Order: sequence, then structure tokens, then C-alpha cells
Amino acid sequence: MLDGQHYDSRDPELLHQYHKARALLRQYNNLDSRELNARESILQSLLGACGEGVWIEVPFLCDYGEHIRIGENTFINANCIFIDNNKITLGRNGLIGPHVQIYTAEHPLKASDRIIESARGTSYLTSSKPVTIGDNVWVGGNSVIFPGVTIGNNVTIGAGSVVTKAIPDNVLAFGNPCKIQREL
Repeated sequence: MLDGQHYDSRDPELLHQYHKARALLRQYNNLDSRELNARESILQSLLGACGEGVWIEVPFLCDYGEHIRIGENTFINANCIFIDNNKITLGRNGLIGPHVQIYTAEHPLKASDRIIESARGTSYLTSSKPVTIGDNVWVGGNSVIFPGVTIGNNVTIGAGSVVTKAIPDNVLAFGNPCKIQREL
């Protein structure tokens, strides 16, 4: 899965990781916001790496958690969804707006290539690509970041953007599809 190969999302090992993440997310999303030590402990158990000063508003959803690495002092607002079928790396001092979705999983476009019928039932051909977001990045609310995208350092992504391609350092970018508007 992490090598970008096709994989079965119902593989027993992946399901074990998925159910572990769901239990931790249920605990995290139901905690009182004042229970800072418990919140930090759950994030340390859920995420692959979590820098000092990371704050994730609830609700927060992800598939596995362990493929997510978040740098220090990064703030993730409410209702974010990180589909971490591959690595998601967020740098330090990031601001992730509400309802931001980061996808690493992808499927063939053609239905006959995507849908797999077998004796076990129907499954879907899936592969994944990592997403990397640099330091000091602000991703505006309701943005969607596609598999394989890299966003450089010191970037602002405008609200509602659909980021389908790499964005270099030190720019303002927004739109659907997201395009560089000017240097910062």
C-alpha cells in the first residue's frame, strides 16, 4: 500500500489498524476539550508522529492514523478528514482550515478496471500516493488535496481550493483546480 501498489483495503492486517484507529478517534472526538493530557496521549497513540504544540479540533477522522506525521505548532480545525492510506506529512507551524480533506487513496477511472468480483464478493482496486505539506502553510477551509500532491513551504492555499498538482514554496494559490496566483 505504502509503495503505491494495488492493495485490498479489507486485508485483515489493514482492518486491524483501521479498527484500532476508530477506537482511538472515538475516544479523542468525545473528550472534553479541557482534558489536554488525555488528548495529547491519544494523538501520540494514533499518529505516526505528533510534534509539540499540535492542536486538532474535533471531530477529526482518518483511516489509520499511523501514516500521519504532523510538525510542531500545527493547528487542524474541525471536521478535517485525512485518508491516510499512504503517508501524510504536515510541516511545522501549519494552519489547516475546517473541512479540509487530504486524500492519498485513488482508484482506476474506468469502472471495469476498478470493480473486482470474486468468490469473496465485490472489492475495488485501490492504490495510494503520499501527500506532503511544508512548513508555515495555511490551507483554507473546504479545500481538498489530492493523492501525490506536494505543497511547499510558506504557502497559502485559498479556501475551497482543489489541489491536484504540486505547489512550490512562497506562493498564494487557489481555485478549482488550484493555481498559483502570485508569489508571497
